Amino acid sequence: MNYLAHAYLSFNQPAVLAGNLFSDFVKGKQVNQYPEEIRKGILLHRAIDSFTDEHPATREAKIIFKPYYRLYSAAFIDVSYDHFLANDWQQFTDDSLQEFSQQVYVSLDKYLDVFPEPFRQLFPYMKQYNWLYNYRNRSGIERSFAGVVHRSQYLTDSQTAFKLFEDNYHKLEQYYADFFPALHKFTRTTLERM
Repeated sequence: MNYLAHAYLSFNQPAVLAGNLFSDFVKGKQVNQYPEEIRKGILLHRAIDSFTDEHPATREAKIIFKPYYRLYSAAFIDVSYDHFLANDWQQFTDDSLQEFSQQVYVSLDKYLDVFPEPFRQLFPYMKQYNWLYNYRNRSGIERSFAGVVHRSQYLTDSQTAFKLFEDNYHKLEQYYADFFPALHKFTRTTLERM
């Protein structure tokens, strides 16, 4: 779950941010139950996911995790990308990431009444443990990988994923660098056209 990237790519639009962050819990035509600006966020999230999955750098990156995690390799790449975004000095300093994270939580608090139930249950933990900021730390990534395994139907081991992340750290960092500027441009353009 790459919550940091989805938050960052909401471009400080609160309703878009809300929809973008809880989009994974909105299935199919349920999107039509939400106000227009939140719908934009949900649809933007879906566009970001499609662009990410189809990008050549992501396809290459998935190969690292695929032998062990198959379809779930994409989820580990998403978390890895959030780590590199959190440490990308062109996007965040330590202080600005902390400030951004707190702003996101405050903004989301205003939309609690429209959260899908699974996200409503998850959100207090996101705030309490400051997930957005903690993508910056390897320990935060290790916990996020454990979360991917916990939420999956078939996986039982996250330590292998974390070892693959550590062993391929610089390679994954390069995939992020090859990918993120294109994603940023694509997302801004897509949101402007909505």
